[in-house]
Amino acid sequence: MALANSSSTLHPVKNENIVDSTAATTVGALILSLVFLLGLPGNLFVIWSIMARARKQTITTLLILNLAIADGSLMALTPFFIAYLVMKRWVFGTVMCKVLFYLCLANMYASIHIITLMSLYRLLAVLRPQRVSVLVGQRTVAWTLALMWALVAIASVPAIVFRDVRTNADRAICDSYHDDESHTVVQYMLELVLGFLIPYSIVVVSYICILRRIRQTKFRRRIRSEKLILAIVVTFCAFWLPYHMVNMVQVTWALCPEGSVKTTLAKIWHRSRAVTSAVAFISSCANPVLYFFAGKSYIRREGLAFMARLFEAAALDSISRKSRQNSQNSRDKDKEADGVMLKDKFQDSNSSANVKVLKSPT
Repeated sequence: MALANSSSTLHPVKNENIVDSTAATTVGALILSLVFLLGLPGNLFVIWSIMARARKQTITTLLILNLAIADGSLMALTPFFIAYLVMKRWVFGTVMCKVLFYLCLANMYASIHIITLMSLYRLLAVLRPQRVSVLVGQRTVAWTLALMWALVAIASVPAIVFRDVRTNADRAICDSYHDDESHTVVQYMLELVLGFLIPYSIVVVSYICILRRIRQTKFRRRIRSEKLILAIVVTFCAFWLPYHMVNMVQVTWALCPEGSVKTTLAKIWHRSRAVTSAVAFISSCANPVLYFFAGKSYIRREGLAFMARLFEAAALDSISRKSRQNSQNSRDKDKEADGVMLKDKFQDSNSSANVKVLKSPT
């Protein structure tokens, strides 16, 4: 018993759970409940709109469909986590502990990487508008998405390896904590690098290039699809950033030597994990809300098909922009040709005038 008391004094974190804080679990459960009520029907409506109401399947609709599937799958898991936060104990067993958190991580990876593919596609449409349909076809995008889902499935394996049910203070919790704190470092650094730093670096660079290109063209009007995708990117970053910040706090805690700093860091991530994880779920229910506000002008005319018309219009933006650029290029070429013809006529008239002068009697 003395050893147990000594151990709890040296490692106070082992006597703390992420579900200990009543305030954090209450807020987290309320957020997840709202997310579930809005997000699951919203993403199912997006999937139905594309599958049943879209008149033509485009690359834009294919990407948004996969994003809605990833978000909708995540929403379907929220009742388990609501029960976890309300009861403050894990009652679903070890297998469900591993599987549910694996699916959460996989859908998180899928969402951000689909958003990255959207950004790259918009960049290609801006930089190579005449060749985008040749370089990127629906079959190419479909194979790219299949490969992405396969890589996501592999990258999420650490959730199965490190996540487990353990009993702490007579309470079963589903946690990734191990006596070997290197597991914490590996797991959350992978999430940070693969789920945030790499994809968001690509997204930020893509949009910097897009904005620079738009400023260089004569058509500086903001395209609706670019506004919509940019809103999706910003929303995802805003809601997932707190989660990744808590991950960094936990990684720092794992690397920190024993002392007051380690104890403080432990309190921060224990008391913040439930809320920041719930906030991260908001990103998956926010996209249908963004689609609603972006497509509300179609509601009166199209009814329930308004969202399908929105996605079709987003796909046509790049086509119309290409046609405008092509028409502008053709007009510039016509002006250049007219200038050359006028110049030739002027030169011909001068030369004929000179001939007349030479032929005239002195």
